[in-house]
Amino acid sequence: MKEIEVIDFALTPSILNRYVRELRDVEIQGDQMRFRANLSRIGELMAYEISKRLDYKEEVVTTPLATAICREPAEKVVLATILRAGLPLHDGFLKIFDHAENAFVSAYRKYHKDSDEFDVLVEYMASPSIEGKVLIIIDPMLATGSSMELAYKALLLRGMPSHIHVASAIASQEGVEYVLNHFPKDKTTLWCAAIDPELNPHRYIVPGLGDAGDLAYGHKV
Repeated sequence: MKEIEVIDFALTPSILNRYVRELRDVEIQGDQMRFRANLSRIGELMAYEISKRLDYKEEVVTTPLATAICREPAEKVVLATILRAGLPLHDGFLKIFDHAENAFVSAYRKYHKDSDEFDVLVEYMASPSIEGKVLIIIDPMLATGSSMELAYKALLLRGMPSHIHVASAIASQEGVEYVLNHFPKDKTTLWCAAIDPELNPHRYIVPGLGDAGDLAYGHKV
């Protein structure tokens, strides 16, 4: 059976690596606008690379002087984002896939009292049909992988996609392994700007960058 392909952008020199560095830098993180902008930039570059994997069709376009044969994506794309941290990364994807449909899933950790243990809860979803479409699930942090899987299962209520692209800025090796073991092997591709080695007892990625949602939009109560 085909294995899930994992793309780690940290292994390839590109300007994306600088955006990741700035996301991690505790001195630069204090600038929320720059943090969001860097996530958006990573989203744009990832989206461009994913666009190379789509099927295309030829169309005849009329110009002021004649006609030209141009290529247009033959597949419909749905961008699905896990709220709230995924919004800046989603913005970057939407700048490239500007004709895409959009889905939003609220998934969050509910910690047990006086414990590092938690459950992942999905409380809200707004999504078009994803039947036969290319689904891109966007979340800046792939820590344990459980939030990503629950979001995917919730989206399946809207149909079965033709292919799934999982896109994260920072992933843990454990999260990567979770996706490899819980997503369809024959139609999933995992894209990561960087993959970190471990999770701490609180299940945050190390070295990671902290709480992406808080860094993008401020601390929550």
